[in-house]
Amino acid sequence: MRQYYLAALLTVAMSGCDGGSVLGDVTANQDGAHTVNGSIQVPAGLHSGAVGTVNGSIHVGENATVGSANTVNGSIDMGTHASADSASTVNGSVTLAAGAHVTHAVTTVNGSMNLGSDAEVGGALQNVNGQIVLTAAHVAGGVRTVGGDIDITGASRVEGGILVQKNNSWFGWDTRKPRIVIGPGAVVQGDLRFERAVQLYVSEQASIGPVTGATAVRYAGKAPTG
Repeated sequence: MRQYYLAALLTVAMSGCDGGSVLGDVTANQDGAHTVNGSIQVPAGLHSGAVGTVNGSIHVGENATVGSANTVNGSIDMGTHASADSASTVNGSVTLAAGAHVTHAVTTVNGSMNLGSDAEVGGALQNVNGQIVLTAAHVAGGVRTVGGDIDITGASRVEGGILVQKNNSWFGWDTRKPRIVIGPGAVVQGDLRFERAVQLYVSEQASIGPVTGATAVRYAGKAPTG
């Protein structure tokens, strides 16, 4: 999966870096923005096209709208009530502030993923390495990882289940057990499938689907003690 993302996301990011692209930091306009070695700022409230860079971060201001947001080496940060068609990076974190919305998938390879209150992802939320945190957020296409910890809190709702895949990378010798916590009030619909050993903690006040490959440890209170 790592090799696939590296190739696919590099292709996507470079697709916009044609003769009209620039080097350095840029500010998006209604047509979007593309650069190579620089960050992209999407001003608050702007309705923009696709934005992409190779070495740099992307910040989508509050109430702004973009097409796809793609980078290779850099983070993606979406402000309050911002929206995008999709968001993907290779080496970088992805943050969706309160009320932010992504229509399709949100992906990274090496990076954390943090969804604030009422943030919504219409597709899958997927990484290889890095903590995934949902705080009263909604993910419609399932949560997938290989080595990342998952923390689903508040009134978060996940449809499409959870998948922790077997580590088939060059670093397959890593025996660390990902920590999966499904907190009070959270709902995970669909299968929870684990292809590698994990620590799975599920609140007595959470609702989950069938579990395969792990034993859920039920806990009372705000957080597990383990």
